[in-house]
Amino acid sequence: MIRAIDQIPEGFYDSVQALQVEFEESDVQRLGAFIDLLLETNRMFNLTAVKDPSEAWTRHILDSLSLIPCISQEGALHVVDVGSGGGLPGIPLAITMPETTFTLVESTKKKALFLSDVTEQLGLDNVTVVAERAENLATPDGGFRDIADAVIARAVGPLNVLLELTVPFAKVGGVVFAIKGERAPEEIEHARKALHFLHAKVESSIRTTTGTILMIRKIESTPRKYPRLAGEPKRAPLGSKVSKE
Repeated sequence: MIRAIDQIPEGFYDSVQALQVEFEESDVQRLGAFIDLLLETNRMFNLTAVKDPSEAWTRHILDSLSLIPCISQEGALHVVDVGSGGGLPGIPLAITMPETTFTLVESTKKKALFLSDVTEQLGLDNVTVVAERAENLATPDGGFRDIADAVIARAVGPLNVLLELTVPFAKVGGVVFAIKGERAPEEIEHARKALHFLHAKVESSIRTTTGTILMIRKIESTPRKYPRLAGEPKRAPLGSKVSKE
């Protein structure tokens, strides 16, 4: 089997350098090992639509690493990755940011077990995996409310849904970084009411070579009634006609 480390695409290192990211000697080896584990496990159950290691370096690794300048600028020491799935963006960031601690939140048990296995195999002592729904963890009694300097999310859902699942984890003054696509401006518009209800605001929208990073600041404490019961944010997004808000 050809390993991912042998299929790094042309231009990858230039793109990483453009992010002002510097790899330690073992980083690339561990990133490659992560891709190998991800794609091998993907044969047993769905973790990613990407099946080519070369494509994974750009679509998964580079996309995840695009958050490093944002997290570093905030000086974030503890980061929560909501809906981590196959470990994106949390695992690549944990590999390359060893001084930062990461909590990976993933409700699907198979995926959470995969994340725990990856964490152990790669020796990531700065990672904790929590197999639970975000709605349950971020309630006033959930144990994870107001704990994060930064919250990150990628491919979790529309912004008006994502906000309710992420903002409660952040400290007041903390941030949510959401990796989005070309429809980011439209999603922001649809999330105006959700931002108001959750006492948050979009501070910036940063285009990268792989997507758009939205920076959302938590400006006041989240009202106690948020997040709502598990499944409710997706069923009735805040500010939608279905929502009772």
